[in-house]
Amino acid sequence: MSKEKLIVILGPTAVGKTALSIELAKHLDTEIISGDSMLIYRGFDIGSAKPTLAERQDIVHHLVDVLPPDAAFNVTDFVAAARALITRINAAGKIPILAGGTGLYVKALLEGYAFNETSGHAEYRAELEELGRTKGHAYVHGMLAKVNPEAAARLHPNDFRRIVRALEVAHFGDEAISQSRAAADGELCYDALVIGLNRDRQQLYDRINRRVELMFADGLAAEVQGLLDAGIPRESQAMKGIGYKETAAWLAGEMTYEAAVDLIQKSTRHFAKRQLTWYRKMPYIHWYRADEIPEENLLPMVFADVAGFFSQGSN
Repeated sequence: MSKEKLIVILGPTAVGKTALSIELAKHLDTEIISGDSMLIYRGFDIGSAKPTLAERQDIVHHLVDVLPPDAAFNVTDFVAAARALITRINAAGKIPILAGGTGLYVKALLEGYAFNETSGHAEYRAELEELGRTKGHAYVHGMLAKVNPEAAARLHPNDFRRIVRALEVAHFGDEAISQSRAAADGELCYDALVIGLNRDRQQLYDRINRRVELMFADGLAAEVQGLLDAGIPRESQAMKGIGYKETAAWLAGEMTYEAAVDLIQKSTRHFAKRQLTWYRKMPYIHWYRADEIPEENLLPMVFADVAGFFSQGSN
């Protein structure tokens, strides 16, 4: 049985994934599935760098503005939703484009992570809870940072329940993954071309710093204040995202504006570095250096590679 087709565009934050995915979707007359853990939330627009309706250029974007701001969403939810969308879009004769930088989400989807065995595991949970009591929540948060840095960056050390849940998924999911991956000889679940965008580190960091400045110029403070006024708690999953938690702290008088901007820039740069570390676990990525390819040449080059990849059948 032939595998369903899929194009993936990933890379560190602010590298240029959104623009490339939209242009490629236009050329292929297809639809985009967001692989970004923040774009799923309604009302979290500026701080998440969510493409505006104008920027989307009438391209259908799935898993964007789907959930209310106080909802929880995890990798299991994403994989289930993305799989259904990929099947539907393939059935319509199109190759969907998965665009996003949440490495765990993309890796789980492509490699067939099995999370269905993580509902219990009382002994492991009890062990983590005991560590939390004896060594502190920060210690258990550090454990999570080693196995899933993206989840750790998203979760506050005091959000202990979600930290424990994330460690359960990582711990038991990895066991199931190693078994299934060995049985499949490392094959991906899809006939997928995985495109990675990267840039010179300093150029990427400059883009990140500028993006943060533009977010405030575009009204990030008003967006966060509006969410708080609407009753969205600072402890909610979405409000702990980079850009939102720092802005909320500034609005609460816990830090200066300058300190908030600096911390968001610093945290985003660190996040980009962790993303690239995660991607190194994905050897099937076809990398493009966006800083070394003239902008007008990048799309034609990617488009040609897409055409060549799928004309050869399953990879």
